Amino acid sequence: MHPTTDNRPSLLLAMGEGVGERLLTDAHRTRLARLTHTDPHRVAHDLTTPHPRTAAALAEAEILLTCWGATPLTAEVLDRAPRLRAVVHAAGSVKHHITDACWDRGLRVTSAAAANALPVAEYTLAAILFAGKQVLGSAQRYAELRSDHAWLTESATWGNYRRTVGIVGASRIGRRVIDLLRPFDIDILLYDPYVDAPPPGVELTGLDELCARSTVVSVHAPQLPSTHRMIGAAQLAAMPDGATLINTSRGSLIDETALLPHLLTGRLHATLDVTDPELPPPDSPLYTLPNVLLTPHVAGSLGNELHRMADQAIEEVARYVRGEPFAEEVRASDLQRSA
Repeated sequence: MHPTTDNRPSLLLAMGEGVGERLLTDAHRTRLARLTHTDPHRVAHDLTTPHPRTAAALAEAEILLTCWGATPLTAEVLDRAPRLRAVVHAAGSVKHHITDACWDRGLRVTSAAAANALPVAEYTLAAILFAGKQVLGSAQRYAELRSDHAWLTESATWGNYRRTVGIVGASRIGRRVIDLLRPFDIDILLYDPYVDAPPPGVELTGLDELCARSTVVSVHAPQLPSTHRMIGAAQLAAMPDGATLINTSRGSLIDETALLPHLLTGRLHATLDVTDPELPPPDSPLYTLPNVLLTPHVAGSLGNELHRMADQAIEEVARYVRGEPFAEEVRASDLQRSA
């Protein structure tokens, strides 16, 4: 049974321009309207200097449903939201808008990071399997030759059977990648300084050893001061000739200045969904190197995958309305080791 209108908590949608239209379907909006007192078509883009109608809605809001582009919830913003008790984030990291003032106020926070982890892990799985089969290089070679060729001879070192894959970071995404790799005959190494007991069938190693033994290294660590350029000159030099580096985490985790010479000579391959800076300069060789697959930060949720995050977020709203704990609650201590 749904709560009556009198006891429904007030909810305000707060996110960047255009995000709400892509995130929420009509079915999502209908469910929100049944669960909470809200205008499911009104989205607040600016809580710092809000429109009077937005300011009035913020003053009444018990729940904020946020997504990308949400206004940072500073003490000044929270002063305008005296009834606010919970922030439900329909995306991954909350670091961009959850401030110390939120924890000081005792706000409950939840995130759809679990939903956003799935497409990133799926992208990574595809990148790992394609790397083992040399799909990028063979497609380019095929386009150049446009004729019969001794592919069996050229592909003697290709394939994914007993390939060693190194996972850097037992994050939510890193663990999901490990799960997706289980059906394949692939040996998995893991580096994470916070993990004492690795998942079954996974070997825990140091970072340098992982890089030296892996033909594919996939980065899934959070962006922290301690992880800045954690894949540096020494780790890159240790990687075997022909190995592939995959980054779907943050560009700053890799020293791209040290990586570039290995890519220019063709010694290493790379699949990069994130770079540092986020948009490489127009003259960057990453755009044109034949051994680099460069994508514009598309591994995470996009298109209809946004609806999965909305599903999870609205289910969290339903738990709040029922007086139940959040399934994916975020605590201040979590942010010390998460993206």
